[in-house]
Amino acid sequence: MALVTGGAGFIGSHLVEALLARGDRVVVIDDLSTGDMANLAAVADHSRLRFVRGTVADESLLRECLPGISEVYHLAAAVGVGLIASNPIQTIQTNITPTERLLAELRQLHANGQSARLFLASSSEVYGKNPKTVWNEEDDLVFGPTTRARWSYGVSKAIDEFLVLACWRQDRLPVVVGRLFNVVGPRQSGRWGMVLPRLVSAVITGRSPIVHDDGRQQRCFAHVSDVVRAILALMQTPAATGGVFNIGSDQPISIGELAERVIAVVDPKLEIEYQSYAAAYSEDFEDVRRRVPDLSRLRRTIDFQLHYDLDKIIREVVAWQRERSA
Repeated sequence: MALVTGGAGFIGSHLVEALLARGDRVVVIDDLSTGDMANLAAVADHSRLRFVRGTVADESLLRECLPGISEVYHLAAAVGVGLIASNPIQTIQTNITPTERLLAELRQLHANGQSARLFLASSSEVYGKNPKTVWNEEDDLVFGPTTRARWSYGVSKAIDEFLVLACWRQDRLPVVVGRLFNVVGPRQSGRWGMVLPRLVSAVITGRSPIVHDDGRQQRCFAHVSDVVRAILALMQTPAATGGVFNIGSDQPISIGELAERVIAVVDPKLEIEYQSYAAAYSEDFEDVRRRVPDLSRLRRTIDFQLHYDLDKIIREVVAWQRERSA
């Protein structure tokens, strides 16, 4: 039986469906602060799914849900650069406190003979502004000053990683850490600042897509189903235990070119509108110019191949948003 925290979220809901499809019983804990029950609509009445509305920070709720669980997928976290910039307190607390309490309960169960394998969904944000052109899992984490709230997300996710890996080293609690790079696909909302759904939402309603700064920032986009397959494969691979893995695509594209591709699919007459970071977020906002993962460790550990290229992803996100707004 599997527990998915944040299971009503974008990635979480796809993971829940995959677990059910392979025959698992699944418990979802989600407080719906950024998740949506609509994401689970296709499986809401499934006989092997139990949904619990609540927070992972609730120790009594964890004690109720964890007995009998063999796998935990911890995806509950603060979501999106917009939320991070506007509410750093919530970002830090949402990322660290639930992880700390979940680990405390798992350690107790482990000591009592129930060993649940844990997957921690971390983020490429932990690399901060490391100047390397491609990042591998052993690279230094390079953050800006504490006076710039933008770095609170990456630092708090790094603390999560330190906590999880300490439980592996100290207690041999079986854990896997996945650093996710720009996961995209159906059900992702642009509400929290996610770039692809935000661009698509603008273009399908006839508005110019807004690109921040000069649009030359580079990112790599992977379809959620490819990412979920990697997560499940890592959790089934003993050699992954205690490891940290970049998960995503390693094919970079500039945000300006991404916007151009979205425009080409929907309405070639539209033009990009550029907006400064100061206007979008705050005067002291800093961004990372290039974010590209080294996937060598992932590919050595599991059979990882991307089934979706970016053009296919864009068409699918456009179709999903059009269907939802119809």
